Amino acid sequence: MRKIALLGSTGSIGTQTLSIAREKKDLQIVAMSCGSNIDLFEKQIREFNPSVVSVSDENKAKELQDRISDLSTEVLSGMDGLIAVATCNEATIVVTAIVGMLGIRPTIAAINAGKDIALANKETLVTAGHIIMPLAKSKNISILPVDSEHSAIFQSLQGNDDNRIHKILLTASGGPFRGFKGEQLQNVTLEDALKHPNWSMGRKITVDSASMVNKGLEVIEAKWLFDVEYNQIEVYVHPQSILHSAVEYEDGAVIGQMGVPDMRLPIQYALYYPKRLNMSGERLDLFKVSNLTFEKPDLNVFKGLGFAYEAIKRGGNMPTIFNAANEKAVALFLDKKISFIDIYRQIENAMNKIDFIADPDLDEILQTEQDVYKL
Repeated sequence: MRKIALLGSTGSIGTQTLSIAREKKDLQIVAMSCGSNIDLFEKQIREFNPSVVSVSDENKAKELQDRISDLSTEVLSGMDGLIAVATCNEATIVVTAIVGMLGIRPTIAAINAGKDIALANKETLVTAGHIIMPLAKSKNISILPVDSEHSAIFQSLQGNDDNRIHKILLTASGGPFRGFKGEQLQNVTLEDALKHPNWSMGRKITVDSASMVNKGLEVIEAKWLFDVEYNQIEVYVHPQSILHSAVEYEDGAVIGQMGVPDMRLPIQYALYYPKRLNMSGERLDLFKVSNLTFEKPDLNVFKGLGFAYEAIKRGGNMPTIFNAANEKAVALFLDKKISFIDIYRQIENAMNKIDFIADPDLDEILQTEQDVYKL
């Protein structure tokens, strides 16, 4: 029996993780957390019967406690609750599916508690990769990527431990605005940005995909996950989303992973690594796909990707500034308080104004985030 602690059970990755647990009888959800959707969370708790759960908001946690008073599940809240879920004694692996820098402290706590990490939280490595990866290595903990692109790279590396990576080919769908020019982005709406052509994701990540900031975050994450330099990571716009990413080795051989756009595959691979098990759903039919195409991203239009390369090149707390500025801007865009193009302006402004720290510790990373939010 594989026992799982799931951070972010009501989000896109969380619900798909539970759908796998529903099919596979050897997966047990022993701990869960959610943000504020306690209606769905209550249903999940009653189905999977975890021993401990956490809700971000204390008042929502009290309401949930009243609702499930007939159960023995312990209800906690806030950061202490997240850490309790992440370090649950029964769990052997923690799926980190919460969005934002909120995931850093629980991830560190889980590593220190000896839990393997199925990582779906980009911000953890984007902002604290220089802390997380050495810590995981020192504790002999596996960081198993759940993002489709990073999982594809991870799968392409299997059996090649003694071979050096020449280049990572990181694919991107291009989102709903693929092929747009700068002036075309001026008047796009929130509704336009949320119409992703291939993937079903949460609202924040869908907007990030439309701006290609998401791909920038993945470039930074890949640098830490696979121990490469930023200039060894090349982004390819691949609108079919069939080749999920690939690795080019020193001899010129390119090994990649293909499949239909289904996040359950990388989630299941992380949960059962190194085994591959049968999975329900659509299978890849190359005759039906017919053509696979690749394009170079336009960094003059999709400036978020260029800002990400600049951030990881400079290092220090600059990726935190990039990420926090984007989080703040996307929240405003989702509330229809700024335009889509203003997301780029806010990122650039923060990267120019916030003080640079060359080697930030965790407190300095979190303080940098707060400084960006105050701008």
